[in-house]
Amino acid sequence: MSAKTILLVDDQKNTLKVLSAILKDEGYEILQAGRGSEALGLFEQREDVDLVLSDLKLPGMDGIALFHRMREKREMPPFIIMTAYGTVKSAVQAMRDGVTNYLIKPLDFEELVIVVEKAIREFETSRKLSTLQQAVREENAFHGIIGASRQMRDIFDMVRTVGGTDASVMIYGETGTGKELLARALHLESPRRDEALVCINSAALTESLLEAELFGYVKGAFTGAVTEKKGRLEAANKGTLFLDEIGHMSRRLQSKLLRFLQEKRVEPVGGVESRQMDVRIIAATNLDLRAMIEDGRFLRDLLYRIEVISIRVPPLRERQDDIPLLTDHYIRHYGRQYDRPVTGITPDAMAFLLENSWKGNVRELKNCIARAVILSKGGLLTLEDLPESVRTDGSAEREREEGALIGDLPETGVTLKNMEAELIRATLRKCAGNKSMAAKQLGISRKSLYEKMERYGIPRE
Repeated sequence: MSAKTILLVDDQKNTLKVLSAILKDEGYEILQAGRGSEALGLFEQREDVDLVLSDLKLPGMDGIALFHRMREKREMPPFIIMTAYGTVKSAVQAMRDGVTNYLIKPLDFEELVIVVEKAIREFETSRKLSTLQQAVREENAFHGIIGASRQMRDIFDMVRTVGGTDASVMIYGETGTGKELLARALHLESPRRDEALVCINSAALTESLLEAELFGYVKGAFTGAVTEKKGRLEAANKGTLFLDEIGHMSRRLQSKLLRFLQEKRVEPVGGVESRQMDVRIIAATNLDLRAMIEDGRFLRDLLYRIEVISIRVPPLRERQDDIPLLTDHYIRHYGRQYDRPVTGITPDAMAFLLENSWKGNVRELKNCIARAVILSKGGLLTLEDLPESVRTDGSAEREREEGALIGDLPETGVTLKNMEAELIRATLRKCAGNKSMAAKQLGISRKSLYEKMERYGIPRE
């Protein structure tokens, strides 16, 4: 291993000579500077400086000013200030600004060697940890989607498999789970990646506006149509169209979209000629489309046309393993954006984030961290930095869950056997008889579920 390089800065030649001799004996390579400007020049020339040991009082640029100037140039190695007893207060303030440590003159040379060695070792450990964390972040990021949970890894694998085809995809998930990001990942994994990804939110427009936006219109098609306009389907030709919140589309437009999917031809509003288009469709919804079919609000044939592949994005509360990763990502992102010195989060604040129900999913967590970073007063986010709405949500949710589980007990009491049997029946009803889903929600294996159903006389069908 090559020798570590220390930059010594002191205007006293004798001090430089003594310190150089001591540190060279410890195996360090030494650079010397008598002024702050000279030290800054050496620091700019030499990329291999592993530690700076500087006197506080220097002619021209003092030690603290030197530290700030060096920090502007590149990643700062450990910086240790040497100071007389009377200026300790200034050295302590410098540590608040990021200086690694300070030593009081006259120096204790044994202490000097220990402090220098410790500072270099801790800096190397921190840099290795940072490299490892970056590797973990990159490993768990997929086209801008962050997730290390089993559910998200399965989704990433599905996207890689499906992305290379032209199959239409239906994405199910609650608001704020990242359905549009997933649509973008499907597009980027496809041979159409160099063509356009065009997005439209079906819930954000009235029926007539949505029709005009999707299919375009000819001049004079309606009042205000003074020119011809190309629709989103045509804009997505050779590429991908993402239809967000498709469950909000009217049945008339559903029929028109179905016809496009069958014929691959677009007829603008008010037009008589249709145009051939090559568009891959990805749709998303937070609604139960099968229930809407039964109610007559969604076309069965349209669902079958689009749902060649279906992907369900789990809510954040079902993938708690991803919360620390997402939190770390947003702390770094908003720390840079708002120029805040936040580097992490306290354990109790993280525990609270893990307990929260996150009804707004990733979008809510993102906004929570943004606010906390902006209002933070230190290097770590604390429980007090989290929004009041988030802090009250977790406790209220736990109280509701406990009340829902226990309910009002009868005066005569209830046996554990009866409670377990009723819980299994209720879960099976909630899961529409799906045994695998019910077993997962109950936290038991499918085999254990069947055994309990047999014990309590619960029919399998």
